[in-house]
Amino acid sequence: MAIPDDLVELGRIVSAYGVRGMIKIQPHSAQESILLNVKEWWLARLSRAGVQQEPHRLVRVLRARDHAGSIVAQLEGCDDRDQAEALKGTSIFVSRDCFPSAPDDEFYWIDLIGCSVYSAADSSGPVLLGVVHEVSDNGAHAVLHIGRQGVDEQGNLVFLKDDKGRVKEVLVPFVQAHVPFVDIKQKRIETDWPADL
Repeated sequence: MAIPDDLVELGRIVSAYGVRGMIKIQPHSAQESILLNVKEWWLARLSRAGVQQEPHRLVRVLRARDHAGSIVAQLEGCDDRDQAEALKGTSIFVSRDCFPSAPDDEFYWIDLIGCSVYSAADSSGPVLLGVVHEVSDNGAHAVLHIGRQGVDEQGNLVFLKDDKGRVKEVLVPFVQAHVPFVDIKQKRIETDWPADL
């Protein structure tokens, strides 16, 4: 089977669970329901720098359930604790195409990454703040990490950098009060959050 080109890393195997080959997984976000509902996962080992160390391999999930903030699962062909321990540190990927549809007022974080963000704070109309390059959770809500963009002297769109050469960033709380408009198909988000905060 061909490896899908839309794989999304959703978690990591942290240990064996019990003696019959079950594994314990730490999901990467609050959207662990995908791991509970999808019955085929792709596994691969990544280095600490995120470099893939082995080819993806497809595994069938026999069962999976919540367990105190993590997930425990039984994979086909993983029948004892030693086999489960050998999977420790392996990352779990799922094809984006397999994700269940999100409710109208909810979004998968992976779909927010790459969206252009416009601020309506300017009276002359929407102003481009930049592009979402990361989404994190601060405990109360999600936060959009936006790489600031602007136009250079030649009229090209470029990332704005600080004195140390790092891309400037603005953090926007991803809540309805500050982000009233999201269009995933157009990859456009509008916010009232000021660019200088």
